[in-house]
Amino acid sequence: MNLGLQGKVALVTGGAKGIGAAIVRSFSEEGAIVSIADRNPKDAQRLMEKMGTTPEKVFCIPTELTDQDACRKAVEDTIERAGKIDCLIHNAGTNDGVGLDASPSDFFESLRKNLLHVFSLTHFALDELVKNRGVVINVGSKVAETGQGGTSGYAAAKGAMNGLTREWALDLADRGVRVNAVIPAEVMTPMYRRWLDSLSDPDATLASIEENVPLAKRMTTDREIADAVVFLASSRSSHTTGQIFHPDGGYLHLDRSYGKIRID
Repeated sequence: MNLGLQGKVALVTGGAKGIGAAIVRSFSEEGAIVSIADRNPKDAQRLMEKMGTTPEKVFCIPTELTDQDACRKAVEDTIERAGKIDCLIHNAGTNDGVGLDASPSDFFESLRKNLLHVFSLTHFALDELVKNRGVVINVGSKVAETGQGGTSGYAAAKGAMNGLTREWALDLADRGVRVNAVIPAEVMTPMYRRWLDSLSDPDATLASIEENVPLAKRMTTDREIADAVVFLASSRSSHTTGQIFHPDGGYLHLDRSYGKIRID
């Protein structure tokens, strides 16, 4: 599908693996130039080799996102190599299990890993985004809306990203920058697979999760998340801003009544 993204430049954080890698692939397939800001350049290199792309089309800027100077450099290096930034995709983050039993310093560190770089990168890229009437997309988590237990830091960070989506959409509307969020629920990524494999009965757990997804009784694919992101980055959604999207098969909003209430 031609979404009109040819020649656009997307900066994707955490783009070497999982959902981030799927986002990189989708942008590249639409003809965009992609800058991957990731702390694992070897993983990014493997992705680029699998894609069969060239450094002019997809490249990695090794970035420790907890470092503000590194965030600034990721923006500057992207502009230097690709000439501009049209789309800023905040995908990086980790559910690090920092709950109430953790120390306050652990909580603050979780926010540093999962939230503060979202502000820093957007701040450093702001002039470029305004100049190009660009797009910011925050990749959040259902944890911000449902809770999970034992993950206060991650829940706080992702909840803040939802709030910033609405705040920045209003703040930047007069400057022509759109801001939206995409919220994954149950998506099979390498990280999710590791969590399943740590359980006593991974297959039973997976079957139970899938049973609660109203649409098709399956998990969302990383490609489906990526396609939502790329659509929101395109001119096909040119009048959409401040929205929080849930491409999750109805899991978050429908699962509580699914199978329990039927109206004939």
